[in-house]
Amino acid sequence: MKNLFLFLLLFLSFSLTVNGQTALEKLESKINAEFKRSPGLFCLAFKEIGQPQNQLMIHADSIVHAASTMKTPVMVEIFNQIEQKKWKLSDSVLVKNEFSSIVDGSPYKMEVDEDSEGQLYRKIGGKTTLYQLIYDMITYSSNLATNILIEMADAKKVTQKVREIGAKNIQVLRGVEDQKAYDLGLNNKVTARDLMLIFEKLGEGQWISESACIQMIDILKQQHFNELIPALLPKEVIVAHKTGWITKHSHDSALIILPDGRKYALVILSKGWESNDLATEIMANSSKYVYDYMVGLSNFKK
Repeated sequence: MKNLFLFLLLFLSFSLTVNGQTALEKLESKINAEFKRSPGLFCLAFKEIGQPQNQLMIHADSIVHAASTMKTPVMVEIFNQIEQKKWKLSDSVLVKNEFSSIVDGSPYKMEVDEDSEGQLYRKIGGKTTLYQLIYDMITYSSNLATNILIEMADAKKVTQKVREIGAKNIQVLRGVEDQKAYDLGLNNKVTARDLMLIFEKLGEGQWISESACIQMIDILKQQHFNELIPALLPKEVIVAHKTGWITKHSHDSALIILPDGRKYALVILSKGWESNDLATEIMANSSKYVYDYMVGLSNFKK
């Protein structure tokens, strides 16, 4: 068994080496060159599921404003509480639009014109299912749904849940549009590495439960904003992902499932750029480079 393990390591090392430079090193060089096309900070974390030695980290521990990427940890904790029998996906939940600032408890409301999803606002005062709230939060990035779910989940518990897998720098403090908290710098924060750990665990299928992972991935696969990680990938590639955007920040975090069954987690975060269009192009290109690298590994082994 030991000899077999050593053989596999040697084979992997050989398969990654081309003209004295590993394919992974070439990938890193290409992505770094891409990142240099724009001012600002670009961060990347990549890992093949089940092959932890096949990974790449570029500014992966830099802490940035989470924007809507924090909605994935919120979903994870809601599913954790469902597993604990606190909720059911079919539960009816009151749709409200009044929330309390974490600074002083003062009330604030969401504005439909500032949200990426408007249908839920028509249901204020009525009810919808817990599943629909999760779906709207992830696939349409509904801020109203997010705030309702954060109240249900408890932001502290959301952070505690991701700490269990070693995501030590993610911080989920509050809901969206809490202006008093924002003014004091009390923001939700993430790193590329920490988000990658979440998608790695989802890809492994054993976090919370296999059924919970399958259901969360299914929701993430229905994402409506696909300009970043999936943009240049072939249609047969499955991308289960969550984006995030605020002023001069653009993020995407994903589990990618290749047609041959291999999976990898990929997170690309950015901040401080001058052109949103250029940042979008850089991130889409970087995702394509990672995909090409994975395809190249497969072709070489054949």
